[in-house]
Amino acid sequence: MKRIIILLFTAAIFYSCEDVINPELEIAEPVLVIDAWINNLPDSQKVILTRTQPYFQNILPPAVSGAIVTITDQNGTVFSFLEDKPGEYVWVPSGNDVFGTLGLNYALSVQTNGETFVAESRMGRVPVVDSITFFVQEGNQFIDDLYQAEFWAKDPVETGDAYWIKFYKNGVQQNKPSEIITAYDAGFTKGGNFSGVEFIPPIRRAINPFDTDANDQLLSPYKVGDSVSVRIHAVTEAAFNFLNQVAIQTDRPGGFSELFSTPLANVSTNIRNLNTNGSKVVGFFNVGAVSGLGRKFNSLDDVTEN
Repeated sequence: MKRIIILLFTAAIFYSCEDVINPELEIAEPVLVIDAWINNLPDSQKVILTRTQPYFQNILPPAVSGAIVTITDQNGTVFSFLEDKPGEYVWVPSGNDVFGTLGLNYALSVQTNGETFVAESRMGRVPVVDSITFFVQEGNQFIDDLYQAEFWAKDPVETGDAYWIKFYKNGVQQNKPSEIITAYDAGFTKGGNFSGVEFIPPIRRAINPFDTDANDQLLSPYKVGDSVSVRIHAVTEAAFNFLNQVAIQTDRPGGFSELFSTPLANVSTNIRNLNTNGSKVVGFFNVGAVSGLGRKFNSLDDVTEN
């Protein structure tokens, strides 16, 4: 009898955990968001200005128009970003020009609504992506063969390089919160003593977009005919920390496990208002070099030993 009572009590607890609640959140004052990730690819560079909105408001963030946006390097060269669409400010290279020079410091200035917001960054270096290979994890009675990709690149000998590694499947960036890939030198964290070597396997193999079908069956990240490309973006140490905070705050497991997750909190920013008593700002400014490579999965002959 005691065992039955305990089971009924436990079931009641878990049943009560499924109650739906609709909390009423206080309306917060909108905050300026500056999204300024600049690189040296031969393409237009963008700074996006928006404002925050209520948590449950399922619409695009409101754009901020009419701002003056510039980036100035340490030698005094000014790059003017002109508004192309509401809230989207663009610098267009002329000819074969690209933005920036390795090792130089850059200062962002955004003037809007009578206030000036500033930030600083340095253009870091990146290693060359030498190659991309495919390997197979053989299936069993529960899963089919899983064909996966792996990129190969060697971090420079000197320590202190940080990266944001983006990857694309069939030309589409894979950008789930769980697919934010960062590296410090060739490892996960600062002080890991992985400089001057190939990126460690968990980073090299993080470019695989795992998913499941309607029956919750694990799908192969790639199949014959798919393509994969990798871009390594240099980031500052502050940007590295920012990206890891974004991953923690957005990759929420939900359900019972959420009780043991990191509490929700605002992520850091390197942007500040020149008026210390002025309005707040969030977002990030980073300038960094980029290297990349792509490859198509042409046939099973492309698969190497794991």
